[in-house]
Amino acid sequence: MKRLLLGTAMAMGFAGMAAAEGYKIGISNTVQGNGWREQMVCAMKAEALASGKVESLNIAHRNTDAAGQLEDIRNLIQAGVQAIVVNPSNSEGINSAIKEATDAGIVVVAVDQAVTEPSAYILSNNQEQYAYLGAKWLFETMGGEGAVVYMRGAAGAGADNDRDVGFKRAMAEFPNITIAQEVFTGWQQDQGKQQINDIIAAGVPFQGVWTSGIDNVIVDAFVESGAPLVPIVGADNAGFVGQLSSVEGLQGAAVTNPGSVGGAGVALAIQILDGQMPAEKTVLVDPALWENVTEEGKANLAAAANPNLSPEWPVSVSIDGWTTYTMDQIIACKGPGE
Repeated sequence: MKRLLLGTAMAMGFAGMAAAEGYKIGISNTVQGNGWREQMVCAMKAEALASGKVESLNIAHRNTDAAGQLEDIRNLIQAGVQAIVVNPSNSEGINSAIKEATDAGIVVVAVDQAVTEPSAYILSNNQEQYAYLGAKWLFETMGGEGAVVYMRGAAGAGADNDRDVGFKRAMAEFPNITIAQEVFTGWQQDQGKQQINDIIAAGVPFQGVWTSGIDNVIVDAFVESGAPLVPIVGADNAGFVGQLSSVEGLQGAAVTNPGSVGGAGVALAIQILDGQMPAEKTVLVDPALWENVTEEGKANLAAAANPNLSPEWPVSVSIDGWTTYTMDQIIACKGPGE
C-alpha cells in the first residue's frame, strides 16, 4: 500500500520536560459515526500502545460543539493528563481551554484541523490543498464548464473552512464552472446519501460532484437510483477506492486525507514529553490524488486498495516517520490497558 511521507527535523534539548515513561494522554474528538474519525481514534490508540510509553488514554469521543469540547478539555486537565491530542471543533472556539492546558504544563497537539492558539502544536492534513487538487481535477474532467454539486463537511469546522478556500481557488481558474447546489453533510454518511438522493430526485441539473470525504455512499446513490453517473471526487476511503476500480462507467478521483494523522499526533506528543521539540509548531501532510482515467492512476488505486478495511476508513493507515503500529494493531483499535 502506498504510504505518505511526512518529515520534520526534531531538535533535542526541550528543557521543560524530562524523558519518562507511563504517560497519561487525553484525546478530544467531536464527531462520532464517521469512518474517518473512527480511524483517527483507532490510530491514536494503536500508536499509544505501540510506543510502550503510554500508561493510559483518557478519551472524550462524542458528537458535540465547541462548548462541549471546552468542557471535555477542561475535564482532561482535571484528570491530570500530561498531553492532549485534539481534533478541534473549529479554529478558535476552544482556544481558551487550550491555553489553560498549556499554562498548566500540558502539551497540546491539534490534529486534522488547525487552531489559532499559539501555544498548541499543529499536525494536520493540508485541507486547502486537499480541496484544490480534487476540484481542479473535477473541473478539468468536466471540460471546464458545467454545474457541480458541492458537498461540504461540517459548517464552521476549520477543515471545512480551509477546504472551501481550496475549492473556491480552483473555481477561480474555471470561470465557466458553477455550483448547482451546496450542502453540508456534517461528514455523516446517511445525511450525505439522503442529500444527493434528494438532489437527483428534484431533477437539479449537474455534471459533477465534489464531496468532502462522503463518497462511497454517493456512488451507491447513483447506482441504486439508476441516475447517469457523473465524475465524482472523494477521499481515499477504502469503499470509494474500490468503487473507482469496480463500478462500470464511473470516472473519479480519490484525494488522500489520512486519518492516521491522529496516530502521528500522539507520536508528536510523546516526542515532546520525551524532551524532543519539533523545529516548527505546524506540520502539514500534503495530499496526493489518485484518479481512474489514466493507467498510472489506475495503478495507484490498485496499490492502495485494502479490502480488510471498513469502507469508510482511509486506506492511508500509517504515516512514515511518525506512526509505528502494525496494520493488525490499528484494525484491532486497542489502546494501553484495553
